[in-house]
Amino acid sequence: MVERIIESGRDAEEFALEAVRKFVDTVDGVFPDVSQDGPRRKIIDSAFQMTEQLVSTWTQAAEKIAKQTRDVLAQPKSTASSSK
Repeated sequence: MVERIIESGRDAEEFALEAVRKFVDTVDGVFPDVSQDGPRRKIIDSAFQMTEQLVSTWTQAAEKIAKQTRDVLAQPKSTASSSK
């Protein structure tokens, strides 16, 4: 169970990175690379920041779920059953 949660997190990271790559390709096609501080750079930087936040949030949630799952599975059956 915990392994599936971790695997889902890795999958989410890969999907997020692929989405950013596609987004950057689209932005590259629409905005010419005029300057380092131009709108193209700001849009791409913003997309990367958003992706980092999303992946970080997912990772934190997955870690909490995995920890809680481990804690529940480590409890003796009588304690785990009474906590339901």
